[in-house]
Order: sequence, then structure tokens, then C-alpha cells
Amino acid sequence: MASDVKVRYSDKELGEFKKLIEDKIQKAKADHELLKSAYMNDGNNGTEDTSPTFKAFEEGSETMSKEANTQLAIRQEKFIRDLKNALIRIENKTYGVCLVTGKLINKQRLLLVPHTTLSIEAKNMQK
Repeated sequence: MASDVKVRYSDKELGEFKKLIEDKIQKAKADHELLKSAYMNDGNNGTEDTSPTFKAFEEGSETMSKEANTQLAIRQEKFIRDLKNALIRIENKTYGVCLVTGKLINKQRLLLVPHTTLSIEAKNMQK
């Protein structure tokens, strides 16, 4: 009564995905630290003795930059959390199974977006 339909990825495949995700988490954490240091930096570039107009422009630019870096840092935190959740699914051996269809998510999709929980089929249903 052997079935041709794969219900889950093999332990070997899950191990490969785990390595990929752990590498991505390390890089994402490093990127997150860079973003945090960028928006926590006081940004004092020695503009005290320049014209007031330039100073005002610099402060406005600095505020926008801090806001952008803060948003990027928040997105990075979510990305890290999603990757860690993917590791939990690997441990539970549910990784790579679409939450909507219950089918295996295409391996190429998982290599590109290793934290995804939806197959392309399910993603297209959302549109």
C-alpha cells in the first residue's frame, strides 16, 4: 500500500533546510545589529559651526534616516522570528507542509523563502 505522495520532507532534507535557516539567522542577526547601531547613533557629524539652514536640513534627514532604520530593524526582527519558527517546524517534522493545502511546498520555493508556510497554490488563493 505504498503511496507516491510525499507527506513530509525526509530527515536528511530537513537537516539541509535547518543548516540553510541557521545560516540565514546568523546573517539576519548581524544585519539587525548594524541597523540597531545605525539608528541608535547620535549622528553628530560636527555640523555645529555650519549655517543654521544646513543644520535644520541635517536634523530632518537624520530623523527620516532613524525612522527608516527603525522600520528596517523591526522587519529584520520579524524575519528572525519567522526563521526561528521554521526551525521549530523542522524539529516537529512539519516543515515544508503548506498550512492551507496540506501539501508539500516546492523545494525551490523553500530554498528561496525558507520561512514560508504557504505553497504557491495557497499564496495565489489569497489574492
